[in-house]
Amino acid sequence: MKSSISLLILIIIFSCQSVRKNNLFLEKKIPVAELRNDIDYTYHKLQRFHPNLYWYISKEDLDHKFDSLKTNINQPLTPNQFFFKLAPVIASVNEGHLRLRSVGKRYSKAEQKLFKTKKPLFALLDYKIIDDRIFVKENRENVAQIKAGTEILKINDENVSDLVKKYKKLYSSDGENKTFQKYFMNLTFFNYYTLENGYLDSVKLKTVCDNTVQDVQLKRQKKNTKEVTEEKILPKVTADQKLQDYDASSKTYNRSFKFLKSDSSVAYIKIKSFSATYAKKFYDKTFRKIKNAKSEYLIIDVRDNLGGSLSEINTLYAYLSDKKFTLIKSPEMTSKTSGMHQNYFRGQSIFTGILSAPGYPFFLAGNYFLSSKKDKKYYFREFASKPTKPKDNAFRGKIYVLVNGASFSASSIISAKLKYEKRAVIVGEETGGANDGTVAGVNNTVILPNSHLALPIGLFLIRPNIEFENKSRGVVPNFSVDPNYDDIFGTDDKILEWTLEDIDFRNTVTHMK
Repeated sequence: MKSSISLLILIIIFSCQSVRKNNLFLEKKIPVAELRNDIDYTYHKLQRFHPNLYWYISKEDLDHKFDSLKTNINQPLTPNQFFFKLAPVIASVNEGHLRLRSVGKRYSKAEQKLFKTKKPLFALLDYKIIDDRIFVKENRENVAQIKAGTEILKINDENVSDLVKKYKKLYSSDGENKTFQKYFMNLTFFNYYTLENGYLDSVKLKTVCDNTVQDVQLKRQKKNTKEVTEEKILPKVTADQKLQDYDASSKTYNRSFKFLKSDSSVAYIKIKSFSATYAKKFYDKTFRKIKNAKSEYLIIDVRDNLGGSLSEINTLYAYLSDKKFTLIKSPEMTSKTSGMHQNYFRGQSIFTGILSAPGYPFFLAGNYFLSSKKDKKYYFREFASKPTKPKDNAFRGKIYVLVNGASFSASSIISAKLKYEKRAVIVGEETGGANDGTVAGVNNTVILPNSHLALPIGLFLIRPNIEFENKSRGVVPNFSVDPNYDDIFGTDDKILEWTLEDIDFRNTVTHMK
């Protein structure tokens, strides 16, 4: 008992010291020579591990960007000041998965406990960022009596437009695509703002609504006792909810299925991310229902789906194909040992790391033997790059796939394959992920030695098994439908409406024959 208490005290002391050390480091200015060494280190690691570094930018241009950054670093910087210098150069590679990560401030157990009793400051309102402007889309709790439609001009005396322009330089889409940025900025703006300013208890907003400019104080609110209690007691998840990958904390489903017509002629599947959780069971049960209902049309909605598991999209494709298929080409790497550099221990606690350590040699051996060399290139044997038979319950009717600029990574891969094989009609907006593939799969997260910034580098070049367009663009829909993104209050689903109208038109033509 005494030993357990002593160990617990040591863990607490170590944790407190670790928090203090990390936060002191954030305030420390790093000498110029060390910052320049980090720049060289970054470029060296990119050249060593990234399997298609010069896909969207020439070597000459990227060399110039790194050289210019080194030249312009002429004074010491804190780690996150350096982050805002280096991240735009990383983003110039124009490969959407490749994003530099900052060093976050850490908080003590007491501080974390206090945060749980308060509501997120910026999550009190729903926002929409259009171009370089932020609008309040909804204010459910009537916080500070801010009306929906209000534009936020400044946050703590900083121009919103300047902040948006600054943050847009920190990431990119794939290639020349331009649809991804607006969606990703909506997801990340306040993350970047918090990175720069920390967790604030209040901010001053300069707003304009109905031609009236005013200053508004937005304050972090405390959760009431009922809210705190309800968060601690998560409801039991039913078997059906598990199948749809239900998140009890947000009360949302990752996958959902329904019929859109009373006669069950139109089936609809919405997939928010390819998480792989219960995917096989979900698709098996769903496509049995579709087959039994004798549905003629299937709509698969992967709008706002940022990607995920190759295994899941391979499973899904097996329910859509009418013939044996190979979803992707064999992933390409820079060397036979690349796969061995993926982050085996990253994200694990000391305890779980100790437990998983015996499996590390087998992990290394497995990755080595799954690698091969052909025509002076290195490849990895991935399940989705092997021929796959269609499922017995595969859908044989007409398929529509709904996409937008936030359809990324795995969403783009399956959309590109379906479009190429003419197995589905792609409807909506050009995808944010590239038509011709992406660099992802698994990462080697490189930690820069002096600034401690993290750079996850994708180790695999993953490309759909198609003839490439070589246009450096996303999947361009067969039928482009403007989602009317700039409409702040828009509730009409124009892409889905267009699809249902096209189905009605096809049915009308069929009946006229």
